[in-house]
Amino acid sequence: MILSIEQVTISSREKKIVDNVSLSIGEGEWYALVGQSGSGKTLLSQAIGRLLSPNLQVEGKIFLNEEDLLSLSPKQMRTIRGRKLSYIFQDYQGSFTPFRTIGQHFEEYQKSHGILDSKTRKVKSMDALDSVGLDEALYNRYPFQLSGGQLQRVSIAMALLMSPDILIADEVTTALDSVSGHKVLELLARRQKETGCAILFITHDWRHVRRYATRIAVMKEGEIVESGGKHRILDHPQHKYTKQLIEAAPTLGQGLPSGLQEVEKYEPAYR
Repeated sequence: MILSIEQVTISSREKKIVDNVSLSIGEGEWYALVGQSGSGKTLLSQAIGRLLSPNLQVEGKIFLNEEDLLSLSPKQMRTIRGRKLSYIFQDYQGSFTPFRTIGQHFEEYQKSHGILDSKTRKVKSMDALDSVGLDEALYNRYPFQLSGGQLQRVSIAMALLMSPDILIADEVTTALDSVSGHKVLELLARRQKETGCAILFITHDWRHVRRYATRIAVMKEGEIVESGGKHRILDHPQHKYTKQLIEAAPTLGQGLPSGLQEVEKYEPAYR
């Protein structure tokens, strides 16, 4: 397994927020963690990369390639994040500094991971932009000059730049319209096949789960209430809460959002 979470509990002074959660993700797998807002899924994902607020306490074990992340020093974790473990956040726009060009973001990201040769950094940056279907001209533009969909694709390019073993994608389409969101996920699926990375996909949208996931875990009030293969969960849910979530998703069986069929017909999804 690439990632193993074993009996992880996240607590504040007042209460347990995530309670005794265990799950594992295999190589090249697209693992969907599904639940309503406030279920604890984002906190669990942040605990993996040691990104939680200092006022939260984490117990249990989190293994990435058999290395216990919770036992590492902050310096060791900085070398892990980006190289072995990478994130795409819901607030992708907040990941960019407005007065730095896209190229400068790529430069700083690579410098922080020890790539010191400027020519190498430039080539890797251009290749990364091309890999997500973006023109090299965007290298010299500022974040505010890009659309939301373009910025999200830049986020994907940067997240995969160092070829991590696992990518954590937290509600990556929430701020996008249906067409842009679909294109971003198609791009992510294509890049996953090309790089072989595993994906922990945090979402509340069952349409995306049906289309992309291989396995599913359903989270409610800080606990995993049901987990298993995609088809078993979607077609034969066992837990009452899972059934309620699926029944409350009226568009689940309707395929692509309205209008996307024509987009796919005439335009590659990653462009």
